[in-house]
Amino acid sequence: MVKKVLNRYSVFDLIFIAGCASLGIAVKPVLTPLVHMITGPLFIPGGSVAGGIYMLFIVVAALVINKPFSATITTIVQAIIVIVTGTIGSHGILSLFTYLLPGLVMDGVFFLFKYQSKHTIVAFLMGAFANMAGTYASNIVFFRLPLIPLLLSLSAGFLFGGLGGIVAYRVSGSLRGFISQS
Repeated sequence: MVKKVLNRYSVFDLIFIAGCASLGIAVKPVLTPLVHMITGPLFIPGGSVAGGIYMLFIVVAALVINKPFSATITTIVQAIIVIVTGTIGSHGILSLFTYLLPGLVMDGVFFLFKYQSKHTIVAFLMGAFANMAGTYASNIVFFRLPLIPLLLSLSAGFLFGGLGGIVAYRVSGSLRGFISQS
């Protein structure tokens, strides 16, 4: 099954996915403290806000590659990177769950729209629902927030994930144009 899925991808696709996954992990140690400095005093959930930027790289990978399971593969690579390196955002073996769930949700949204990477709303929904899934997964594993704070966190995750999806849509459009010229 895994071999059948991976055979659909070229070497370029897999390298691009690995690059996007790595960039998503690389921005976490820099971005997380900056976001918490802004969101902490405002009592806004920092991880939900920062998640929109992390999800941006997964949305870019999915939109540029435009093949089934590209977001899921990207999040699997991210989970492996954080487990092996122990970087910020590592939840140990639970990283497989907290990182994989957003990729599955993103691929689900992309599948519902039949891999239509030409519409901003698809990218918005991919980022929004993936960030909500990541926020919820982190809540299950760590925070176990009461209902009202959880709803606030999920709402912030939806908004900022969606905004990250819109940015990813613009970036992916530029990258697709650049790649097609090569």
